[in-house]
Amino acid sequence: MGPDGMSARDRLLAVAVAAAWGLNFVAIDASLGHFPPFFLVALRFALLAIPTILFVPRPRVRLRWLIGYGLGFGTFQFLFLYAGMVAGMPAGLASLVLQSSAPFTVLLGALFFRERMSPARIAGLVVACAGLAMVGAPRAGDGASLLPFLLVLAGGLSWAVGNVATAQAHADDPLRLTLWMSVVPPLPMLALSLVVEGPDAIAGSLTSWQEPTAAPALLGLAYTVLVGTVGGSGVWSWLMTRHGSSAVAPFSLLVPVVGIAAAWILLGQAVTPLDLAGAAVVMAGVYLATRAPARGGARTDPVVAPG
Repeated sequence: MGPDGMSARDRLLAVAVAAAWGLNFVAIDASLGHFPPFFLVALRFALLAIPTILFVPRPRVRLRWLIGYGLGFGTFQFLFLYAGMVAGMPAGLASLVLQSSAPFTVLLGALFFRERMSPARIAGLVVACAGLAMVGAPRAGDGASLLPFLLVLAGGLSWAVGNVATAQAHADDPLRLTLWMSVVPPLPMLALSLVVEGPDAIAGSLTSWQEPTAAPALLGLAYTVLVGTVGGSGVWSWLMTRHGSSAVAPFSLLVPVVGIAAAWILLGQAVTPLDLAGAAVVMAGVYLATRAPARGGARTDPVVAPG
């Protein structure tokens, strides 16, 4: 057993899930090469929602928190993330900027639930913001580069809203809540796709299976649904229940490490030294923000694991 009470097997499981989530961004990049982004969000969650409705009992939580989780985490997070990646945000840096959800969650907890943040959490918030500024500052003068960064940052804020809803739901089975969250995004995202992307683009993505982008897109979609959400979230939820968030959450800092490395190796997406420095600062801030306990109030600890 380590000092956090985790066995070697459980530590290995946490590392494996974090690595799988880092590869998730490469899988998303492959799917976006074929499917329109808003339709891809609808498709991803529809593949989860249909079997969930048929076979998984609904969690005993208030409907408003289930819908809030589905809108924040499922709908708007991926709307902004996928739009940002299509607009030009590299997959590896997207995995890093999305970690902004942790400091955003801490901030929302303080603003809306009167959590008195510890000095360590305040320091983590400041450090993470400084790291994000290091990544975003070089893009500030170029609208084409700044927009993708801001879109993914908005995805991190949306994820934080979902985190707050999750914390307030007090679900006795977090995995069931995650699966039922998938019922919320498909219809609004399909409607948005029809309006913005158009029926022709949707039909084209569903009929052009001979295109070279089709097979990687389907493999990427299967990976995000089966490995990223069902497998990864299932193991992560079990680890969180067994060991608590303070022991498990820091392993999620491996997600952007794997994401950046995988995007560089598999997609040829190199990052600048300043981006790497900013990544290190962001992860240090996220570690402080998620490791330090809050003081009183309603607990809204960051759920730092991507779904």
